[in-house]
Amino acid sequence: MSYDFNDAQPQMMPMGELIPDGTFARVRMTIRPGGVNGSVPMDAGLLKASSESDAKMLDCEFTVVEGAFVRRKFWQNFTVAGGKLDDKGQSKGWNISKASFRAMVDSALGLNPKDMSDAAKAKRVLLGLKQLDGITFVARIMVEPASDPKYRDQNRLANVVLPGEPQYDAVMKGEAVTPDPVNAKPRKPAGGSVASNAPAWATGAAPAQVSQQGNTAWNQPTAQQATAQTQPPAPAAGPAWLNG
Repeated sequence: MSYDFNDAQPQMMPMGELIPDGTFARVRMTIRPGGVNGSVPMDAGLLKASSESDAKMLDCEFTVVEGAFVRRKFWQNFTVAGGKLDDKGQSKGWNISKASFRAMVDSALGLNPKDMSDAAKAKRVLLGLKQLDGITFVARIMVEPASDPKYRDQNRLANVVLPGEPQYDAVMKGEAVTPDPVNAKPRKPAGGSVASNAPAWATGAAPAQVSQQGNTAWNQPTAQQATAQTQPPAPAAGPAWLNG
């Protein structure tokens, strides 16, 4: 008998050690339900209430799926309703979050962000925020310094890396990419902010068709499951607040 360690996965970094500032990696986003209902039936119990304002948020966990920091995690909240309003009476946090979510879709599906064809626009339509659960995309990860010395610095999502950006293809090919540090300054926590100190989609080129069960391109059934389905896909459509 012998033990072959050649196929062993890379060792995990110490849990208390941060991912270096500006690291590029593919990450999978998982939504942690907070018990607050969203605006559509699919999002029942999905949101989390802010303890500081009327904001409602998505509590998201990000897991690096490959590379030197595989299986490492970080967490971030995204405001989807409430909080501070702009001069049009719209949630500032939601507008920021919506831009991030669109970028995640483009990154996950390899869409050119400037592509506004009907086919591309259809892929950006979701029936609910629940369909973002499991999305896998290319991310730039930052280190956010703690605003209070009693707390530790945290990893956060700096920005989503989009097709056409130089790091995107390299990360998708599994190549090592030189970090681009953010060098963020500490900031005071604010009610309803996009980032918080609290604490898949599989990428593919297929259209983000939505079935009656709400499957999107990053969460499609297997070929065997698809064959067993007898009902045709329902047309992609989303609530106005998601696509406004």
